[in-house]
Amino acid sequence: MKSFDLHAKRPLLIAGPCSAETEQQTVETMVALAKTGLVDVLRAGIWKPRTNPGSFEGIGVKGLPWLARAKELTGLPLAVEVATAKHVEQALDFGVDILWVGARTTVNPFSVQEIANAAKGSGAKILVKNPVSPDIDLWAGAINRFVKMGFDERDLGLIHRGFSSFGRGEYRNAPMWHLAIEMRSRFPQIAIICDPSHITGKRELLYEVAQKAADLYYDGLMVESHIDPSCALSDAAQQLTPADYQTLAQRILWRRKSADNPEYINALERLRGQIDEIDSELFALMGRRMKIAEHIGEVKRDNNVAILQSDRWNSIVDKVVSGYSGLGLSDEFLRRVLDAIHTESINHQNRVMNK
Repeated sequence: MKSFDLHAKRPLLIAGPCSAETEQQTVETMVALAKTGLVDVLRAGIWKPRTNPGSFEGIGVKGLPWLARAKELTGLPLAVEVATAKHVEQALDFGVDILWVGARTTVNPFSVQEIANAAKGSGAKILVKNPVSPDIDLWAGAINRFVKMGFDERDLGLIHRGFSSFGRGEYRNAPMWHLAIEMRSRFPQIAIICDPSHITGKRELLYEVAQKAADLYYDGLMVESHIDPSCALSDAAQQLTPADYQTLAQRILWRRKSADNPEYINALERLRGQIDEIDSELFALMGRRMKIAEHIGEVKRDNNVAILQSDRWNSIVDKVVSGYSGLGLSDEFLRRVLDAIHTESINHQNRVMNK
């Protein structure tokens, strides 16, 4: 197999149908995407693990020759999701260049290990989607399984497709950008690809998520496209026609990592210095706050009162979220910070009360 370099260019653009449904649909979509000149890798779902049985779960191995035909016509490499060793074997037999581990598979270390064993020595590149749940150690563990099987980190990639969360929000899957950023810190040599299709679940939201990924210096995108999305058998609402994909890809601005301009460097150093000073003051205040929390723990201990006071804490959250939203801080950010402060405060009180 000819080796494909995940780092050959930025952005790395991966596009294709959510599912290969028919030979005509698959080949026509992929050829049309290739003609845009804005696709580096063609993708399609062959095996589709779905939440509920009875929905379209993929055409299976029958669709692999269709992908091979599209590769022959376009000269572009192929990417396919795999969930078992048999999937790996069959995909490689039909010349698939990139194997990706889906979100439902990443949660199962046994399945990930099976795929790593089967792909070892194949020359295929591996992309690992974040797990369905927001468990960064599970995501990192999946990467480490491939590393232990001898895969170089530069032959591995991350796909950020968002995380399931309770309730319905703006997006199909909450981005939780901070988790993807943490993964990049843990694995700086590994490419990170954003999947705005699965994050948003809606084609009209794709641009804003794709642009944010570009602004965060992601290495590329994976976008779903269908020759006629209205007829798609899976995820119709998030797929674009090849023409609309071209419009999206041309619209995104991919920024540089840095610049040599002295004015830029000086301005950045000055502003970063201000942030360092504010951070110093912020964490000093946080330390003082935890000291007070410890004194509260002593008072509760001496009066045999439980640590958790839900009514008091809920009133604090409501007051902060309503009172400080005008500072340009999102409700999500304020709640996440408050949750972290609350957890640390409880830990301090617990240590005092159980000395």
